[in-house]
Amino acid sequence: MSTYLDKIVADHRELAQSDSRKTDDLRSCALDMGPCLGFRSALLGGGVSIIAEIKRRSPSKGDLNSQLDPQAQAKEYELYGASCISVLTDETYFGGSIEDLRLVRKSVRIPVLRKDFTVCANDVLDARINGADAILLIASALSQQELADLHGLAREVGLDALVEIHDEEELHRAKAVGANLIGVNQRNLFTFEVDSIKAVKMAELFGPGVVKVCESGISSPEQIQAISKAGYEAALIGEMLVTSMDPGHTLSELLRAGQGEL
Repeated sequence: MSTYLDKIVADHRELAQSDSRKTDDLRSCALDMGPCLGFRSALLGGGVSIIAEIKRRSPSKGDLNSQLDPQAQAKEYELYGASCISVLTDETYFGGSIEDLRLVRKSVRIPVLRKDFTVCANDVLDARINGADAILLIASALSQQELADLHGLAREVGLDALVEIHDEEELHRAKAVGANLIGVNQRNLFTFEVDSIKAVKMAELFGPGVVKVCESGISSPEQIQAISKAGYEAALIGEMLVTSMDPGHTLSELLRAGQGEL
């Protein structure tokens, strides 16, 4: 059965094939840059850290906040305690851009994730060159060799890599490439429905040494409390924040829940 991910990834692979830039040139540029901020280490402050997302729209929900100002939103996230920021840079399906990444990087002092559909080496290197401290690698979108190669390249140029999984088999694949930062996406790729306890159910499968991130489906402080009890170090929150009338207050409530203060 085809999923929305198949179409998006196919489009990104087509773009990658049309990219005439030399990977070696981009690698040299990436290696000449200063050190990244530690994305993974920023999530280890105790309780549940929040990766707050810059996101204008989604394939399943349409427009979420079409007028979102990435700089203003990022500054508010930082002010109210986000540990890191995720920036959607896919233009066609999520309304983002690489310029959003550059603007956010200039606006805050906390680590930034380029969240996109990474399918080739140039995608990784573009993230590094344009200011990201981490990239997203979606296990469902990549062969095992691609996952290993892109994860290795990210580490080579100083990026952390958040490997996104959906089930136990993908968790094994992530761990096989040495991933130490893994996110459980609770959204079903076939139905778009969210299983809000999937992350909790998978928590005991991770083993030691992995920073665990819950992705998708967080819509209340109580859910943050649940993943905290399950041992998650972080949650990536997008829709709840970008649709909030007061994202700073919403973020504060989530952080309080993650610290066990509610």
